[in-house]
Amino acid sequence: MIAVDGPVAAGKGTLARELAARTGLRHLDSGMIYRAVAALVLEAGDDDGDEQACSRMAERLVAADLERPGLRDQEIGSMASRIAAHRDVRRALVEFQRRFGRTPPGAVIDGRDIGTVVFPDADVKFFVTAHVRARATRRHRELALRGETTDFGDVLQELSERDRRDRERAWAPMRQADDAIVIDTTTLDAAAVAEKALDIVRQHLGAASVLS
Repeated sequence: MIAVDGPVAAGKGTLARELAARTGLRHLDSGMIYRAVAALVLEAGDDDGDEQACSRMAERLVAADLERPGLRDQEIGSMASRIAAHRDVRRALVEFQRRFGRTPPGAVIDGRDIGTVVFPDADVKFFVTAHVRARATRRHRELALRGETTDFGDVLQELSERDRRDRERAWAPMRQADDAIVIDTTTLDAAAVAEKALDIVRQHLGAASVLS
């Protein structure tokens, strides 16, 4: 089990997918399960501040919901961050993630509390971070490639606000696990980050764990 935590647009998802491909483990982007719940809440016309309504949606979540279109839209991302502050929502989705991670042959899961709450006993833990302006630049570029017209200043403000909510929420706030290995991606490309992480995985799990 490999946990990859960090703030939005730091590159944790890209790294987690590459690690899964190179090790033969399954991959789960935990952010997508919160986005899927946000989409269900939005579709039902419920208030994202209504913890009971949001929790009901989290409890009924199935894997197929992660394939819903539009989950990476900025509106869904903002709502997902607000929904993630609800304790009962997180409880339901922690169980979803644990079932996924315990299914053979194991998994690489990325998120914000994987190494601290979901799998505190993960074999390897990474905390992927980058300067907020670098992250905003990446997200602004990503949105532009999807055809979404956004102002860089708005993206920067949104990321800063999401960071604050993630750090300050009462239940399972985003923080670096004491035994996590920090990778700062501010000046690194995805390939360099992946090779650095794979070297660490080999050291912890042995060369045989990396299949390619």
